[in-house]
Amino acid sequence: MPSISRFPAGAWLLALLVSQLAPVQARAPIPGQGAPPDAAAIFQQGQQALAAGDLGAAETAFRRVLKLDPQSASTHVNLGVVKMRRQNWDAALAQLRSAEKLAPKMLGVRLNIGLLEYKRANYPEAIVGLAAALREQPDSSQARYLLGLSYSFVGQHANAAKTLEPLWPKMSDQFVYLYVLGISAFYSGDKGLDEKATQRLIEVGGDTPQFHLLMAKALLNHSDDQRALEELKKVEAADPQFPFLHFNMGLAYEHLQDHEKAEAEFRKDIALEPELGYSHEQLARLLLREGREQDSLYEFRAGLARDSRQPQSHLEVARILIRQGKEKEALSELDAAEKYAPQNHSIRTVRGQLLIRMGRKVEGQAELAEAKKLFASGLAEEQEKMQEHLVPNPELADVP
Repeated sequence: MPSISRFPAGAWLLALLVSQLAPVQARAPIPGQGAPPDAAAIFQQGQQALAAGDLGAAETAFRRVLKLDPQSASTHVNLGVVKMRRQNWDAALAQLRSAEKLAPKMLGVRLNIGLLEYKRANYPEAIVGLAAALREQPDSSQARYLLGLSYSFVGQHANAAKTLEPLWPKMSDQFVYLYVLGISAFYSGDKGLDEKATQRLIEVGGDTPQFHLLMAKALLNHSDDQRALEELKKVEAADPQFPFLHFNMGLAYEHLQDHEKAEAEFRKDIALEPELGYSHEQLARLLLREGREQDSLYEFRAGLARDSRQPQSHLEVARILIRQGKEKEALSELDAAEKYAPQNHSIRTVRGQLLIRMGRKVEGQAELAEAKKLFASGLAEEQEKMQEHLVPNPELADVP
């Protein structure tokens, strides 16, 4: 039975995810000592504006409350929610940390912090916040679901499956849940759970483009590339512009060693979704394997311009720049790669070697020592080998 590993980001997916991704508002103010009585009334005005989607009025009201009552943790939470809805992540996090400091036991703060980090694709930090939220509220489906997704994104598939499985009674009719549960079970070696999730997905899927794309991804994961292509052609017949269709067709053709068709499909996806970086990255890898280094460098950079959180792209750009003798530029790329993947053995090794080559021997040796430590632990090697075989999974990261 095939397993599932990726999911398209069309409107149907967003509808499934939206209820899971709403930040938690503070429903009542926690007043500081000596707070004036009208602070509560202004807080309620802010809540009403926030509920109505009037972010400007909500922020104005909450800032008025803080002037009257600087110790109101609930007000900091709701200001954080305002900033999250504006995707001003750093400002939102500052407000939530203030609330956490003022009211360490306040429910919902850690959940919002985890959700914030999830939305900006900082999954290691999302895990920290969401795990804390789940300890505080063991019955929180939202915290458990997002924690499971985050574990899956960082390759902790056994933790993902263990976290997600208890949601089966509530969520076994939802595509996204079944999709991630299946791939997590597959990669953690739980064949029974993998088959259970996949069979249920077949039951609820129907003859829809979404379902055929999911089954194609399942087949790609199991290296059944010709059958995957047949499923993708069913999607194309129904909707030739279906989200992520051409990306996945590119993967199928690439696996089948038809590089000309793979390149054409990746370029189709870029034309349809020019604001996203994943097809640029995959196309760049294909071009690099063909020896078209300069074309590859262009595509890697195009992908990073759209999403800089791609450590493998930064690493490959750095390697190209090193070969071109552009050491300073290469080091900047490796710094960025290490920022997003500090446990990646290959990044640390290349960076250490480059630092020594640039005459920064002490720093370089320290970096190589850290790389050696990661390799000795076995975790880095295991993760990197697994990454080589994983079908890329950008769809689940693209959430509202």
